[in-house]
Amino acid sequence: MDSRLIQAYSHWFTIIYNLLFIIALIFFIKLPKEKRANIHYWLPFLILAFTMFYENVGAYTNYNPELKIAVNAYLGNTENPNFNLWVFNITKRQLGPILYLVLIKSWLEPSKKKYINWMIFIFIPIACVLQFSGIEPLYYNQPIIFSIGANMILIGSGLYFIGMITHEQYLASNPLRLLSFWQMTFIMFAYTLTYISAVALMYLYQVNPVLGKALQELGLAVQLFNLGVLTLTVASPFLPGIFEKEPSYEFS
Repeated sequence: MDSRLIQAYSHWFTIIYNLLFIIALIFFIKLPKEKRANIHYWLPFLILAFTMFYENVGAYTNYNPELKIAVNAYLGNTENPNFNLWVFNITKRQLGPILYLVLIKSWLEPSKKKYINWMIFIFIPIACVLQFSGIEPLYYNQPIIFSIGANMILIGSGLYFIGMITHEQYLASNPLRLLSFWQMTFIMFAYTLTYISAVALMYLYQVNPVLGKALQELGLAVQLFNLGVLTLTVASPFLPGIFEKEPSYEFS
């Protein structure tokens, strides 16, 4: 087997994530039809599948540097042709926040869902303007786009926790046995922890590459915990007695 191919796909994150996706896929297929149609199951699985897709595409570009050079040349990046940031800018920094905002929205009370809708409607044109105007090119680090998306996710997570401490349905439950609590906790934790490193990634790699790499590895580890919770969500119907039924908002 090609040694370059092994090297490209042998990163610990890629290996563990692909295993998580396989586990989630097995449990998702085994879910009853009505649960596969439930947003609280298919959306976490969709996020897992989407992450698996772009992480493996990123690994493939490392295996095929000619492709990276060709795409960068098409995008106008001749200074750093070995970068594959364009893969993660499109997926992780632009489409990813939208998927997580929709996930957060699925757990909010009806009166707060509109705030998530507005965030998505604002985020999409801002990201497009920043990218197509050349302020944050597709082939370079996009700290402004990332920070806007991350802040929206943190605000959305805050809305969830506000609902948790103000509504009787949640006050009467044990949050440690709610999947929504663990999802929101790890989403918030992941975006908070990776905020500084993601925004200042290029600067860190220039002034202190060891620190930059360490922070990036830490961010990957936190992302794995987040993906692990999503995998657990898909598998939760087969783990009776561990999680409580999610409270539902009732209004007169």
